Amino acid sequence: MTSDERLQALQRWMAALSADFMLQPDSLRPASADASFRRYFRVDARGVAGGTAIAMDAPPPQEDTRPFLHVAELLHEAGLNAPRVLAQDVRQGFLLLSDLGTTTYLAALNEASADELFGAATDALRRWQLASRDDVLPPYDEALLQRELDLFPEWYLGRHLQLDLKPAQRQMLMALSRQLIDSCLAQPRVFVHRDFMPRNLMVASPGPGILDFQDAVLGPITYDLVSLFRDAFISWPEERVLDWTIRYWEQARRAGLPVAADFADFYRDFEWTGLQRHLKVLGIFARINYRDGKPQYLADTPRFVAYARTVARRYRPLAPLARLLDEIEGVTPQAGYTF
Repeated sequence: MTSDERLQALQRWMAALSADFMLQPDSLRPASADASFRRYFRVDARGVAGGTAIAMDAPPPQEDTRPFLHVAELLHEAGLNAPRVLAQDVRQGFLLLSDLGTTTYLAALNEASADELFGAATDALRRWQLASRDDVLPPYDEALLQRELDLFPEWYLGRHLQLDLKPAQRQMLMALSRQLIDSCLAQPRVFVHRDFMPRNLMVASPGPGILDFQDAVLGPITYDLVSLFRDAFISWPEERVLDWTIRYWEQARRAGLPVAADFADFYRDFEWTGLQRHLKVLGIFARINYRDGKPQYLADTPRFVAYARTVARRYRPLAPLARLLDEIEGVTPQAGYTF
């Protein structure tokens, strides 16, 4: 079924719901872009609080709405503000959701607002983590971590940069993957949103509104925090990231979350987990350009290369990655590398 045919099917589905929610299917308009196959539309709905609702089109078999429904319930149980499911058709891949508004954290963040917005976000993150329990979400296990890391050499280095890796470079990346995976697996496991970044948080009441959570897993406690502060689309001075991370760590300890007793250990986990994510995202951004025809994300790859280089230069075991990135980018290596 083409996208136009799916749009017509979505409008027919909403027309059948019109009496319940006073929907106006003809008012359907795009609500947000997405790197996946999902599409979101805003529709006027006089029978819904706020006067609008969000229609999700998640075309099977590429997408499955059931994880979204499951994680939304978990978020609500934790007292967090996620969209309410007003109607669903799992077979067709259609959901009608409450509307959390039009202002993302990404749009609202600036020097003046960052402390308040990030304070609310880390409060929500702690509540989410405190709700964690086993056997509810899929594990962020070794196989998944490895599949994500494999995206970097396959799609970013190989497809995007057209780099033919030497055997020694491939061996280095395999050893690096092992180190990053071991670091992630050694951390305490909590609920992980997996894309807890400003673009997926909404300025709402109560705030933040939380979106794009269908890929949630049980995984390393630093993952969502580093996703929040080292984002794909906005960067912050290291001093501020350090301050926000310390605040989270102090409050998490008081709340009884299983963070490392020494902040230096926690921050190392934060940075190494972030590196795993940054390499993964470099691969994903290349893949969705070449496979899915969405080139706009490639513009943000330099931000992730900078994140990765900074962390790799800071820790001696990661120095081989720093050297590889410098070779690729034509940057003069810093003195002091150890290989």
